Amino acid sequence: MPVSSAAESRSVAEEQPSQPSEDEQELIDQLQAELGRLKVSDLLLQTVYTISSLGYHRLSGETKDLEQARLAIEALKALLPVLEDAAPDDAVRDFNQVLVNMQLAYASAAGESPD
Repeated sequence: MPVSSAAESRSVAEEQPSQPSEDEQELIDQLQAELGRLKVSDLLLQTVYTISSLGYHRLSGETKDLEQARLAIEALKALLPVLEDAAPDDAVRDFNQVLVNMQLAYASAAGESPD
């Protein structure tokens, strides 16, 4: 086993970070500005949408995975109450209906075949 010098064994955390290029700094500034405008409620709405879409895709076809569909249902049940006072009423109502529909589709898929 080769022996390394102390200089060679420094961790990545100990290395001095290089200064970002002008283009990289501009991108960093744009991302920070975008994060400053982003609201948690918007992110939660997008997350609920993504979870519901993935959950539905796991209920049938080649991507059928009832355990993942169940996980999506449980995640929606946990997140939707958090959005009650933070998101538009119609969006919360629509996602609650999505949850009910997904639960019914899950029950139907679970009755079709054991997974």
